[in-house]
Amino acid sequence: MIDDLDLVNADDLINLYGSTSPLEEIRLRSINLNWRGPAITLRVDVSSFPAEPPRDWESAELDTVQCHLKFLAVEDFSLSRWDPPAPPTSLVVKPLRKDRRVQVQLTGTGVDIRFTSHESVHIGHVSAFKIAPDGTDGGPHLFLRNLDRRRYKTIPGTEEKTFYERI
Repeated sequence: MIDDLDLVNADDLINLYGSTSPLEEIRLRSINLNWRGPAITLRVDVSSFPAEPPRDWESAELDTVQCHLKFLAVEDFSLSRWDPPAPPTSLVVKPLRKDRRVQVQLTGTGVDIRFTSHESVHIGHVSAFKIAPDGTDGGPHLFLRNLDRRRYKTIPGTEEKTFYERI
């Protein structure tokens, strides 16, 4: 359950949805492995669009919310299947009995990722976009935070370390 995570910076999702429950089912968009952490940042689409989105999201006719989930102190990483764009899958989190750690699993059609991490997970780079007919997210994004909004109009390439490694 997502409730087993200590979510840091979850205010944006809570303000949009009233809770963090849309994270229970996600569509995985990208995986960024950072050796300095060791950390993993997952760029994901959440399961639903908010009932009352920000006005500019509504007027732009956007339909999908995306964010980053940054897991810290990652160990036992296993990626046995990755066939993007993968359909929505469940984010399964199980607490471990030591050192505030959790086991994380994303398994489903096109994806099988497993690892352990610290229970604290940082949420950031919340944006909305209109999903393309082929399921891609390459079009314009409207970011929730002002700094992201000024810096990015679309999702930057993976070489943009400040986007993928800092939340």
